[in-house]
Amino acid sequence: MDTATTLATLLDLVITPRPGALDRETTAAILDEAGKFSSRFLTDQAALRDREGCRLVDGRVKTPTGHRDAWRAYGEAGWAGLTTPEAVGGQALSITLASAVQETFDAADPAFGMLAINVRCATRLLQSHGDADLRADWLPQLSNGNWAATICISEPQAGSDVGRIRTRAEEGGDGTWRLTGEKCWISYGDHDLTERIGHFILARPRDAVEGTRGLSLFLVPNTLDNGALNGVSTIRIEEKLGLHASPTCSLAFEDAVGYLIGPEGRGLPTLFTMIESMRLGVAVQGAAVAQASAAVAEDYAHDRKQGGPPDQPPISIMAHAEVRRLLLSSRIRAESARLIALETASAVDAGSAGDEMANERAGMLLPLAKSFGADAAFANASAAIQVLGGAGYVNDWPVERMLRDCRIFSIYEGTTAIQGLDLLQRRVLGRNGPAPLERLLSHLEPEAELARLVEDLTAGLAAGSPAVREAAAVPFMEILGIVAADGLLRRAGRQAGPLAARYGTMADFHAVEAQSRCEALADRCSRGDIGPYFERIF
Repeated sequence: MDTATTLATLLDLVITPRPGALDRETTAAILDEAGKFSSRFLTDQAALRDREGCRLVDGRVKTPTGHRDAWRAYGEAGWAGLTTPEAVGGQALSITLASAVQETFDAADPAFGMLAINVRCATRLLQSHGDADLRADWLPQLSNGNWAATICISEPQAGSDVGRIRTRAEEGGDGTWRLTGEKCWISYGDHDLTERIGHFILARPRDAVEGTRGLSLFLVPNTLDNGALNGVSTIRIEEKLGLHASPTCSLAFEDAVGYLIGPEGRGLPTLFTMIESMRLGVAVQGAAVAQASAAVAEDYAHDRKQGGPPDQPPISIMAHAEVRRLLLSSRIRAESARLIALETASAVDAGSAGDEMANERAGMLLPLAKSFGADAAFANASAAIQVLGGAGYVNDWPVERMLRDCRIFSIYEGTTAIQGLDLLQRRVLGRNGPAPLERLLSHLEPEAELARLVEDLTAGLAAGSPAVREAAAVPFMEILGIVAADGLLRRAGRQAGPLAARYGTMADFHAVEAQSRCEALADRCSRGDIGPYFERIF
């Protein structure tokens, strides 16, 4: 079964129903068109764009050959406006379907898809918090791909510690603001793909309190309405391990005109509408690269002949036990990452439509999905290189690029440690007690012993010291990822129609090690603070 049909089947039969879901045939047709676009503009060009990379020429970023044509075609085909309202030129489709489309594109080239994530998440932010004038100006242009957007949080002295942001905002007296400061690590901070770029910036107004409560959110275009430059300049583009066709920039803002988004002093909570959407985007990136690298390994292993009796023709390396283990593990990671990402997207859709239980579920799943996808992508790309051997280590094959590209997934939009702390401290051990976790487990329906293990571990951590809980955050999230994969693979094994038998077998194989892996991670969670060991050594 091809990718479009597989995804359409999962969305129809396995993923929790959500508002605005299309029938399977329509979904498959849209995903088939996404596959055709990917084949025409992304798959073959990805390696060329990776090698050429981006350059800073006369103060502006120049993207690789063919990148602009691909983005123009992306906008003209309507992909940039999948989730925006029809009234502003969009198609008003679900985030879940948009995530499946994104997987199709990112399996070919996640560097191209980075800008697509920015645009989709920016439209969601403006829909929720932009005033009428900004929505009228920006949503149609974002929806047709003529304009783009970025998220600007980090500064040289303030990365994850957002409360130390120094960028200043002064009221302009005409309803606008003037922003001055430096921002870094900005994906597509500058480029030649669109006519205009809007930067969503956290900054501190004059006399605002210190820390995160003093921050406000602003939209700062790189050009003014009359086309003149707006005090935004590119300091440099980073030389990176991967995602070479996605320019990562440091920008300087000097008395740049900006527009307040949301209430003054509520910048970080307002921006979280975009941040959480981008975390879902990273989860899908991970699922996409996990799928793509697993597929390359499977095709290579099928065709590559090595070993067997010396007096007979060589056999496919698929016959060798270690290769089989690598392929099985990779396929199950890929399918688990896909199911978790799509289930998370479905919860986001339902939560946005007013379903409070779905909104609670989305809050629990988002950090988990982001980290699970990142880990699955890197593990699968590494496994694919192992299956291909020396061929995987050179750039004749795409898996070395996949490994480089996906390494950032566990870092940007909140590191794995930040996701773990958010999940354990705020979502699981927060003021609502164990009920949200219990409801999530009931919804996912993992094997009963795994659910009990999570519940018992949670009770123990609730009584533990802050140091113990902090040390347990990442392994706890890993456990919950295994448990989510178990439940969703089992659900697919029951409900996926023509795919049910295949998913049922994957669920069985996954279950062989799930309990022991979770027990080992639970032991790590309960072991306590590692501080004394660290201090003796360092």
